[in-house]
Amino acid sequence: MSDTAPLPRPAPQSGDSLSGFLFALTAYLLWGFLPLYMKALAHIPPVEVIAHRVVWSVPIALAVLWFLGRTSDLKTAIGSPRMLGMAAVTAALISVNWGIYVWAIGSGHALDAALGYYINPLFSIFLGAVLLRERMGRLQMAAIALAVVAVAILTWEAGRLPVVALGLTLTWGFYAFFKKWLPIGPNQGFALEVLILLLPALAYMLWLGSEGTGHFRMGVSWDDALLIGCGIVTAGPLMIYANGAKRLTLSTIAIMQYIAPTLIFLTAVFLFDEPFSGVKLLAFSLIWAALVIYSLPILAGRLRSTS
Repeated sequence: MSDTAPLPRPAPQSGDSLSGFLFALTAYLLWGFLPLYMKALAHIPPVEVIAHRVVWSVPIALAVLWFLGRTSDLKTAIGSPRMLGMAAVTAALISVNWGIYVWAIGSGHALDAALGYYINPLFSIFLGAVLLRERMGRLQMAAIALAVVAVAILTWEAGRLPVVALGLTLTWGFYAFFKKWLPIGPNQGFALEVLILLLPALAYMLWLGSEGTGHFRMGVSWDDALLIGCGIVTAGPLMIYANGAKRLTLSTIAIMQYIAPTLIFLTAVFLFDEPFSGVKLLAFSLIWAALVIYSLPILAGRLRSTS
């Protein structure tokens, strides 16, 4: 999610495990409450926050790979120009996604962030139909049509496209799409992405330091603690999710992915007091209806498999 995760490829397991459910639930709850953390960083420019998310994620990602004994996979990936090129694309997309997300939370657009992540699964279906020639059922087409109507309503109300929501949807949707073709595990892939972003992030931080405009003073301050903690709140949920996804069926993950945007929505309305007009209520209601329609075939398949 920004900060939610793409749906994994179908796993070979025939059912869900309790540990997998708890791992995934923990990850989605962490992503859902991430706006509270990012709001505390609202006074720091988003690009600086992203640089720290990258830099402090690297040691965590490498430590996890070392603990799992998968550092050799990372070495192999670094030695493959093709894999490096593919990872550079996903790294660029995720960094832009993070930037939009951090700016949205800090500037009072958390509702737009929630909308973007609600639309994301519907956009993934659309991408599959357009780029992979996957067939869409009538319910899926109806769900996408409702989402388009919702975006049109928001565009009419604001006089412009909901750029934040669409930006998050597009960057995360294409990130998930290209991530599927990255021939490496999720933990290794994340480590490779942040390593690719490490040098630009470090260079930017050093430049801020030389100009005296950075917020990281390498001392004991609240800003320093929050910026260092960006590594934990970035890498932690992704690593936890990766371990949960492989223990769950695709249908369970598909339903659980609504947890994070719902928490972001509730946080925006009840904690951040963002304006929620009747027009926005109508648009969100259409999105929620679309997600119900999208989920019906998943739930039906789940019931058939358990009967």
